Amino acid sequence: MRMDFVPLLFAGDINVYSVARAFHEEYGMVSAAYGKNVSWPCANSRIIDYTANPKADVREVFLELVSGFAERHRGKKVVLIGCGDGYVRLISENMPILPENVIAPYVDAALMDRLTDKEKFYAMCEEAGLPYPDTFVHRKEMGVNFTLPFDGPFILKPSNGVEYWENPFPGQKKAYKAGSREELNGIIGEVYDAGYSGSLIIQDFIPGDDSFMRVLTNYSGMDGKVRMMCLGHVLLEEHTPRGIGNHAVIITEREPGLEGMIKKFLEDMNYVGYSNLDIKLDMRDGRFKVLELNTRQGRSNYYVTGAGENVARCIVDDYIENKKTGFRATDKETLWLVIPKSVAFKYVAGREYKARMRRLIKEGCCINPLRYGPDGGISRKLRFFRSQISHFYKYRKYLGKQTGD
Repeated sequence: MRMDFVPLLFAGDINVYSVARAFHEEYGMVSAAYGKNVSWPCANSRIIDYTANPKADVREVFLELVSGFAERHRGKKVVLIGCGDGYVRLISENMPILPENVIAPYVDAALMDRLTDKEKFYAMCEEAGLPYPDTFVHRKEMGVNFTLPFDGPFILKPSNGVEYWENPFPGQKKAYKAGSREELNGIIGEVYDAGYSGSLIIQDFIPGDDSFMRVLTNYSGMDGKVRMMCLGHVLLEEHTPRGIGNHAVIITEREPGLEGMIKKFLEDMNYVGYSNLDIKLDMRDGRFKVLELNTRQGRSNYYVTGAGENVARCIVDDYIENKKTGFRATDKETLWLVIPKSVAFKYVAGREYKARMRRLIKEGCCINPLRYGPDGGISRKLRFFRSQISHFYKYRKYLGKQTGD
């Protein structure tokens, strides 16, 4: 076990658990973590010292937690990692006043604001020549009296995700698909009536099922050079209202052209730390189009570790070991899933994808981040079993009896 540093994570979901598992696998370490609630899968874990604090995302409390932890470990480096957008923003905004022994691998607040505000992000894509869907920016004062430059179906999502989730309402979703202008206008009214005041992004819907999606995870060193890229071909997503867009099944693969474009994009802005992009293949013109960029590792980040690029090692090599490793793109084919295999085979569309899944399972290249032997125990095994069973009901409810081939 390493004794010269200690991981400190913030949030309480699968993102946190996947990062903690990476630290445990690579260094035998138990990570400390703070989140707002006592929640699966972090609570009662053997690889996470998890503490719930309902005000963990409040600036003053957050700084107290970080400072207190750093003081208790003043003889070590503290690797501070946010596993949710709000926590990442708190880290970035307060980097100048964090304790000296805290390592925070993030960009400054000004760049983070440009990247996480979708309106500003798409302007950056336009300037860099990075393809993205046809987009219209709607502002609250426009109401429903505006003209769109493209026909439906439409995708609608908030430009400022942090503010959006601070104003909840019944039926709130991460993103919306509207088949008609009338339906779109109704959604706009619901969002603004709930208290959200930022702009809304309305986009041309790119046709295609979940298998047209890609997720690209990157690590950029403290010198702004991309060290690692790992592309995942998404075969199935979650389809609950709050889970839309969350990955459920991924196979790693390569797309050198796409990877090269994103590598240049990141290095031109001197990006630092993990980045995670959602991308969709538009078969109408054959181009990959960027949907959004997260200034952190994604919730599905264990697909990267499972493919051989441990997400903890990237940070430790850079900030603790001071290793200036060269660029590498993951080419190990691996199947990542967080749902039962039978559910995956039932709802993944495409015989060719199912054939690849069967082959990878047979070869032992299949991983579920929540199933980890060293973190066993009867209670966790039962909780894991219940969570897996719930997916049968969720997919049947939102996708019907069966989709795919």
